[in-house]
Amino acid sequence: MAGAAVSPFCKVSAPMIFNPWVALEFPNLKKEEAMLQRRGFLALAGSALAAPAFAQSRYPSRPIRVIVPFAAGGIIDVVARIVTEPLPRLLGQPVVVENQPGAGSTIGARSVARAASDGHTLLLNGAAHAVIPALYPDAGFDSIADFIPISTLGDQSFLVAVHPSLPVRDVPQLLAWLRDKRGEATFATTGIGAASHLAGELLKKLAGVDFTIVQYRGTPAAVTDFMAGRVDFMIDSQTLLAPLVRDGKARGLAVTTPRRSQLLPDLPTLQEAGVAGYAASSWQALYAPTGTPTEIISALSTAVTQVLNDAAIRQRFADAGVDPLPNDPAASARFIRAETDKWVPILRATGAKPG
Repeated sequence: MAGAAVSPFCKVSAPMIFNPWVALEFPNLKKEEAMLQRRGFLALAGSALAAPAFAQSRYPSRPIRVIVPFAAGGIIDVVARIVTEPLPRLLGQPVVVENQPGAGSTIGARSVARAASDGHTLLLNGAAHAVIPALYPDAGFDSIADFIPISTLGDQSFLVAVHPSLPVRDVPQLLAWLRDKRGEATFATTGIGAASHLAGELLKKLAGVDFTIVQYRGTPAAVTDFMAGRVDFMIDSQTLLAPLVRDGKARGLAVTTPRRSQLLPDLPTLQEAGVAGYAASSWQALYAPTGTPTEIISALSTAVTQVLNDAAIRQRFADAGVDPLPNDPAASARFIRAETDKWVPILRATGAKPG
């Protein structure tokens, strides 16, 4: 990793706690007060990284655990391993990815929410984090109040793909076919509340179509049934579906973000294909438990930003079909709040429940 390394010596003996949600949680907060808090955070960010090596308390003082609340091999796990690989050189301690899958990411998230607020246990989650309030109201933690965003990490467009046997070659034909089917068409998803499921529900809402959601317990089972023609179409990651499209085992119709795909640049976006306002993606973010000192949040945010701006890391992201999405804690909080406000009402309106 090129560039100066982040100092691992962060003084935390008299911690100040920065809450990036403050202006979001309290809309009547005066702009001057919010600005003062942000200025204080930025000032501390500089001083924390320059803390002397003889500071009484140093961060990190032991290996850092990054909890990924999904099984190994998925895109969130891939991003986690790309991002964490350079961090030991920047922070001076091992950084270990630990998969704790289950219950729509709430098992892993709960373990981080209950962990010590000392920066040694972090959460790396995706869009599932934004819909926990809708699907798991009794999760035992608050997905907003119990976490401090360190940085958003990446953003990946999804691919709309149909089985080759369908009489559908573009998005207008797909929508017309779905209307003719009157809810009988089948859509594969790897879980209620998963980003792929959210993408399907948004298509229903914005295009005025209906179809049957078929929930699978894992990606392999969903893809197996899709390739066999037992389900009609999927909206899922490009890295999963693009090889099927290239091999003729699926027909790609569009991507779900407002920008075209680097992997399949000839495909239109859903907006270009006529679904006005459509935007959905698989994103990832890194969190610490609420109460983590500002100096630690600052050190982690700075290190992650350095990683995401590295040319070699950006190439690895591109190879995985992911766009880097570095943001400071405040901007990350705004992004996550906006995603929560977007998806929770959609899920509540459908009455969707975890399988």
